[in-house]
Amino acid sequence: MIETFVKQVPMGRTGQPDEIGPLAIYLASPASSYVTGATFVIDGGYTLW
Repeated sequence: MIETFVKQVPMGRTGQPDEIGPLAIYLASPASSYVTGATFVIDGGYTLW
């Protein structure tokens, strides 16, 4: 199933923790205190189609 999914991702691979983790740290930090109702998409371009 993962192989089928990866074939549909324009970047051709799954995301790595060091690519996804910084967003979690940002959202947990005071730097994001003014962020409301935002959608952050980290999917290697999957939803681009």
